[in-house]
Amino acid sequence: MLVLSRKMGESIVIDGDIRISVSCIQGGRVKLCIDAPRERRVMRAEAVEESPATLRREARSQSSSGIPQLAGT
Repeated sequence: MLVLSRKMGESIVIDGDIRISVSCIQGGRVKLCIDAPRERRVMRAEAVEESPATLRREARSQSSSGIPQLAGT
């Protein structure tokens, strides 16, 4: 793991096409601006970690929603 210190307005570049800039530091929170190509998915870590559980929960709610399943569609 690489650990860097950046001040407001400074940035880092990853792989030549992703730029992460510090846009605001306020009250212990840091706002980051991420400039990446559209084909590169950028997500918060907690969203990625919750994703499988969220998908299972959504699948259960759809199967128990009382909507009849149509055969052959």
